[in-house]
Amino acid sequence: TAETLRQAGIPVRPVQDPTGFPEILGGRVKTLHPAVHGGILARRDHLDDARDVKEHRLEPIDLVAVNLYPFAAVAGAGAELETAIEHIDIGGPALIRAAAKNHRYVTVVTDPDRYPEVLEQLERDGQVNLQTRYLLAQEAFEHTAHYDAVIAGYLGRRVGRGPAALPDRLVLAFDRVARLRYGENPHQEAAFYRDPWAEGASLATARQLHGKPLSYNNLQDADAALALVREFHEPAAVAVKHAIPCGVACGEGPAEAVARARDADPVSIFGGIVAFNRPVDEAAAREMADIFLEVVLAPEFEAGALRVLGRKRDLRLLALGPLPDHPGGGATEAHRREQQALTGRRRMVEYGLRKVAGGVLLQEADLLAEDPRQWKLVTRTRPGPETVGDLWFAWRVVKHARSNAIVVARDRQTLGVGAGYTNRVDAARYALERAGDRARGAVLASDAFFPFPDTVEVAAAAGISAVVQPGGSVRDAESVAACDAHGIAMLFTGVRHFNH
Repeated sequence: TAETLRQAGIPVRPVQDPTGFPEILGGRVKTLHPAVHGGILARRDHLDDARDVKEHRLEPIDLVAVNLYPFAAVAGAGAELETAIEHIDIGGPALIRAAAKNHRYVTVVTDPDRYPEVLEQLERDGQVNLQTRYLLAQEAFEHTAHYDAVIAGYLGRRVGRGPAALPDRLVLAFDRVARLRYGENPHQEAAFYRDPWAEGASLATARQLHGKPLSYNNLQDADAALALVREFHEPAAVAVKHAIPCGVACGEGPAEAVARARDADPVSIFGGIVAFNRPVDEAAAREMADIFLEVVLAPEFEAGALRVLGRKRDLRLLALGPLPDHPGGGATEAHRREQQALTGRRRMVEYGLRKVAGGVLLQEADLLAEDPRQWKLVTRTRPGPETVGDLWFAWRVVKHARSNAIVVARDRQTLGVGAGYTNRVDAARYALERAGDRARGAVLASDAFFPFPDTVEVAAAAGISAVVQPGGSVRDAESVAACDAHGIAMLFTGVRHFNH
């Protein structure tokens, strides 16, 4: 820094001049000295402080401008642990905190965007006013708190103490990506923040190729769509409305997948969001050309797709980059083992955070690797391989619908989704009503067990051929008996997927 200032023709004194002590330990210790911190922390109107300043020949320091070592940039670029540690700034945060504590007398600047404002006040008034010094002090403590949280998060992830390890003290660091026009409603302010350690395809790292800025609701719905489309191995398309899947389908390619997802519920997709797990080509784009959509997200968009969708002025197009689990779908155990091998000791666990009155709830994301071959057949009727495939498809979709949730599906396409109901049988009735005559011969998935056999009865009346559910109710035997009476196959997964 001193050399840069000299080259710019600015008078500069190296820090060893006031300290009388050389820089040591390869630069680890420079400013940690009473001559520096005494000059910053001295209160100008305290007689005792004035005596100490005079006795020890301290020079009061009026302004501290510090840019910290770029720890996040270095560590995030995959640096070795030893290199990352050398980019943990010690003296810088100490200077910032000292100046912020004594902001009544000292100006602290941590954001270069603040330089013009500070310079203007100095040139105009000869000093920075107290209100500005207070705001800069608040920003300074926020800056150092974030810096330490980033370091804590990095070190914690290396030893399996990331947020999902449920630490005694929850320390999170997020960087604001954008201010949003408003939140869920126009009277609510909102912003979007990025986790500095986010890996793989995400909304925080996506490139917006077209359309107007994303809204709070767009981001919530897009996240729900991305989480669901990542479940599938084969080409898939997911349509989401109000964070609830309204049309999900697989196909030979993205065009067939999105056409089937649209046809699953051509009414609800209006004003929705569509996600793909394959690049969008021109054929897929043409399938969406006549639908009003808010957002389309995919690993990439081919040039022909951009020409077609680019005619929709406001449609937001998000390029995610390769999905972490593609090809291969889902968060499989094999994939996780591979990732752990690549990242050493780090335990890369996704987590979910939700605000409640007076605190937050934290949990691991529902990324359980499941194998339908481990499901338990509990009925006399045995489903064929194609039916099991449809059950596995429906089971992955129902995991992402709001509880209580029921999904009716056939041929890797949703026919009806009942989500967010206060009782399971009403969720089933809605899903079956949406399916209509298509329900005959289709399958049904439930995110939690059946407390009564009534859901089986309404499924049987609609012609459902097979059911998958977690099991575990004290009345399981009644539901099994009802399935046997109607010739319906039922499998228990042993796993519940509540999504409140």
